[in-house]
Amino acid sequence: MTSSAETLLARAKAQGALIATAESCTGGLVAGAITEVAGSSEIFDRGFVTYSNAAKMAMLGVRQSTLDAHGAVSEAVAREMAAGALAASEATLAVSVTGIAGPGGSDHKPEGRVCFGVAQAGHAVRTWQMDFGALGRGAVRQASVDYALDLLLAALKD
Repeated sequence: MTSSAETLLARAKAQGALIATAESCTGGLVAGAITEVAGSSEIFDRGFVTYSNAAKMAMLGVRQSTLDAHGAVSEAVAREMAAGALAASEATLAVSVTGIAGPGGSDHKPEGRVCFGVAQAGHAVRTWQMDFGALGRGAVRQASVDYALDLLLAALKD
């Protein structure tokens, strides 16, 4: 069975796409899933692991005002993370992930809430919010990786 990452490699290679990732709650797992596939150096440029707000601002240009207004787990921050990854790399396509893997959360931002962004050269940045639920830290992180890979695949269908 072909994995999503293998399909992504084939599709990105065929389209001449170069990918970057900007990750918070997944801590580099999306980049790890992509680079697990032999030949990924042809389509993967770099990954940013920006766990802290300071890293999001310094490495990706996320604005303090956005963090203050929306919090790190928001579509607004996911949008700026994806745009920042695209701008700070050689990539033509970038995905961002920011969320609450758990344990914990709040009524306003529950455990399992994850926001994603996709930035692609020549397109507006798109965002999504998923509520995976309180599945446990590992399961939320894996669901986030799978969703991020699916978003990259969908972006390459356009």
